Amino acid sequence: MTRRACALLMAALALWAAAPSAQAAGYRYWSFWDRDGSAWTYATQGPSTTVPSDGDVQGFRFTVSEDSADAATPRGTATFGAICARTPARDGEKRVALVIDFGTRAESPSGETPPKPRTACARFGADATTADALALVAKPLRYDSNALLCAIAGYPSAGCGEKVAKSAPKSTEQTEGPSVGLWAGVAGVATLGAAALWQARRRRHG
Repeated sequence: MTRRACALLMAALALWAAAPSAQAAGYRYWSFWDRDGSAWTYATQGPSTTVPSDGDVQGFRFTVSEDSADAATPRGTATFGAICARTPARDGEKRVALVIDFGTRAESPSGETPPKPRTACARFGADATTADALALVAKPLRYDSNALLCAIAGYPSAGCGEKVAKSAPKSTEQTEGPSVGLWAGVAGVATLGAAALWQARRRRHG
């Protein structure tokens, strides 16, 4: 009886140690943002259909996320005045400041190193889109057959919106250690083993 209880205890501990970490699905892609003052807002349209106004600040961030609520915003605080300081206004055209953040090494595809974030000022026609602005200052661009933006300034060299494994946020129970149910099972096995050991000793001394 004692050996059986010990075996069950060891099996429970091994199951806890081998339990895999929670994973969630994420997507690796270029996210598109509008900036209002100092706050970034996830764009409601794609760059190919967005027609910005003169003085707008827009951003692109290469990231891995499950959805827009989970996406990382572009880094940097440069204002329109700072980004477009060396690009004078011109009649009949507009100026748009672009913040391009290539993300972190952890977000990059295998074998690729993200360039440093950059800013650029695009001056172009009044009716042109953000995609037109991007084409002026950050070639080469790459799109897929569905017009999804896949690469800015040639980064990344391959892939487009692919699904990747992403660590899920841990719950309080996961952060603190094994679940209550698992510990209860281990405790029960330990109690069973102790009881069996007591009975065995009682028989020997009885």
